[in-house]
Amino acid sequence: MSSLRNAIPRKAYKERAQPHLRRKFGLLEKHKDYVIRARAYHQKEPTLMKLKEKAALRNPDEFYFKMIKTKTVGGVHKPESHANKYSNEELMLMKTQDIGYILQKLQTEKKKIERLNGMLHSLDNQSSSKHVYYAGNREEAREVRKKVSQQGNPSAFKDLPKVILRKTDSSYRELEARKKQLKDLEKIYTDMSMQKELHKRGKKRKLREDEMVSPTSRSVYKWRQERKR
Repeated sequence: MSSLRNAIPRKAYKERAQPHLRRKFGLLEKHKDYVIRARAYHQKEPTLMKLKEKAALRNPDEFYFKMIKTKTVGGVHKPESHANKYSNEELMLMKTQDIGYILQKLQTEKKKIERLNGMLHSLDNQSSSKHVYYAGNREEAREVRKKVSQQGNPSAFKDLPKVILRKTDSSYRELEARKKQLKDLEKIYTDMSMQKELHKRGKKRKLREDEMVSPTSRSVYKWRQERKR
């Protein structure tokens, strides 16, 4: 019956469009659109009631310092700027902590790369040859040994199962990704160390390209030599 019902042509119902005189108001709102709007309105009602009650019971003599430290620009509340909230010593301490965290991640990545390299290297060097050669005498044994040494060991991956091969490929991909992440961490660590040194006291200036011994794309600074007391 369901197939027959689908075979009979049926009338295609079309949604009513916005009348021509009301096109300036946009698309005609459907019932499902009204349901979404009504639910959103009723969800906001308790919050609006609490805010109205709080505004009605507000103490007109109430005062706190944010009333004079903040302002409203174009009807939008602008909070107080915290650009100079921390002193230079506090900023230096936070930068040191950040550099320590980056250094810890850097060392962790190096250890993981070394472990992956060792695992894959041992797998590459593992011989999968299990052939047994028989010789009638010593001369024949020497000839067989010579031929095997000339042919070399067959590839370690030739006789491995497909599951092991897939895991090996994923390990190589992980190794490449970790090497890339290590380079990014080293760059971040170098930049952060440079920023930390620039915040320290002492006169310094940025070198020009003709003053550099080995020109590089990065900025190079030179500190003025000071006599230590």
